[in-house]
Amino acid sequence: MASKVFGRINLRASSLCPYRLDDAFCYGPFNRSMQRRWKKPVDSARTRLEGRTRDHRMDKLMIQLRNLRQALDLREVISQQRNGYASLQLLLRWRREIGLNIEIGAFLKKYPHIFEIYVHPVRRNHCCRISRKMADLVAEEDAVIRENESAIVRRLKKLLMMSMNGSLNMHAIWLVRKELGLPDDYRCSMLPNHQSDFSLETPDTLTLISRDENLAVANVEKWRQKEYTEKWLAEYETKYAFPINFPTGFKIEKGFREKLKNWQRLPYTKPYEENDLHPISNVERLEKRIVGILHELLSSTVEKMIPLERLAHFRRPFSMEVNMRELLLKHPGIFYISTKGSTQTVLLRESYNKGCLVEPNPVYSVRRKMLDLILSGCRNIGETENATWIVENDNQRSSHGLHNHTCPVDSMNSMLQFENDSCGEEIFSCDSQESKIQ
Repeated sequence: MASKVFGRINLRASSLCPYRLDDAFCYGPFNRSMQRRWKKPVDSARTRLEGRTRDHRMDKLMIQLRNLRQALDLREVISQQRNGYASLQLLLRWRREIGLNIEIGAFLKKYPHIFEIYVHPVRRNHCCRISRKMADLVAEEDAVIRENESAIVRRLKKLLMMSMNGSLNMHAIWLVRKELGLPDDYRCSMLPNHQSDFSLETPDTLTLISRDENLAVANVEKWRQKEYTEKWLAEYETKYAFPINFPTGFKIEKGFREKLKNWQRLPYTKPYEENDLHPISNVERLEKRIVGILHELLSSTVEKMIPLERLAHFRRPFSMEVNMRELLLKHPGIFYISTKGSTQTVLLRESYNKGCLVEPNPVYSVRRKMLDLILSGCRNIGETENATWIVENDNQRSSHGLHNHTCPVDSMNSMLQFENDSCGEEIFSCDSQESKIQ
């Protein structure tokens, strides 16, 4: 028997098919009748997150926003310096903290519309400063946030009204300050101006003094009213429905449409209604109430998105004691979890179309201009330098009394003639040195 199994010919055949030897040893004459058991595939939120239908446009948007976030973090490091610039040696120390996985010099050269690299005239080392475009956009964002303080107060009121006891932890609000459009110094600059609306009884808790029933209207209810009046749908189909928008390539299984239709008609307690008045015993109704709270929370943000890990700080005050990732993956037509970027981010699907917000707001418009500087990369950088050089020459000529009120073509010709002067030669030499440095 051993010669038959371990013969030279059989070994050659078993080398071609190695699984035969494994079968011979694993299932011998005493255990061949035993049943082979296979491990069941793991069905968890993590496996469903990896195997779901992806939205490539939203994933691409999150990658672009990650680059913008890194550029803004680097800008903050540079702005904290005394003279408004920083050497590349100093920025190299902050590369890991910012989250850059490439060299600092390569990252700065990718976005010349945001960062300007030059040689220090005294120390003779390479330094970096923020461009005028980016500095103006940062100042514009701060001004827009200050001007829209009333909208920020309404967002805070709506969040506090959705909580169980009308209060939220200040640390949770601080984590989502960018998503809500709050200034960094909102505790000192904004809250003292609205003491009739908010109170800080303890240093770490913000409490709403009185409810405003005019604000107790969810964003999805406005959509339902619009669907009911414009599309002439039945009331029972729109009374508890949510807008559904599946990603491209989403596979609809058998029986999925019927389950979705029954879920859309399922009644639930709305986000601004007190849960104690309408106790929920059905699990599906409880989950639909949490979906409504998450939908309203995302609708209250500036860019209709929020990092998934920061939702954990709102689970207890909003009474959402469920697995958030499991619940979000159950409704791919309402929410989308993007794993691109530095963290997992939850987006409201109905608010985006082709990577842009359907209903932009002033704060989003300014941040979109910053994102356009990221998307432009190195394009049009030569034209910008030529335009600034012509403007500087024009200012120098006006200071010398050589400026005449002529048409743009004549002024351009005069600028070209002025290049042959001594002052023009010096400017040209300086520009050529800066281009070599870059």
